Amino acid sequence: MRALVVASATLALASVFAGGASSRNASGLRGVVMRGPTTPVCDTSCEAPAKGVVLQFRRGGELKAQVTTSRTGWYAVRLRPGRYAVTTPKLRPRERLTPQLVRVPRGRVGRVDLDLDTGLQ
Repeated sequence: MRALVVASATLALASVFAGGASSRNASGLRGVVMRGPTTPVCDTSCEAPAKGVVLQFRRGGELKAQVTTSRTGWYAVRLRPGRYAVTTPKLRPRERLTPQLVRVPRGRVGRVDLDLDTGLQ
């Protein structure tokens, strides 16, 4: 199953960054968003992929990109190098996305995994 998740994430990333010679120097981010805890009391894993979550990347208060996570929680986004605030517009009370600031490296796609704290205790 893990191989299937990695393969689908790789295909999704390839489609986002597909293109001509300019894609060799493409910059952006990719990663997985996990939400948790999923129940107040956990017997095994307390996390699950955060499917269908809208991520917004802002710089200087201006929206630069928006992407929705896949059913397995993966996202990929092309962005210029620099620092961005990352948010999701549909947070419920007590939910929190971390990290809130991310850095896009120059000339490559960086990996940033995000956590969506559900606020359950």
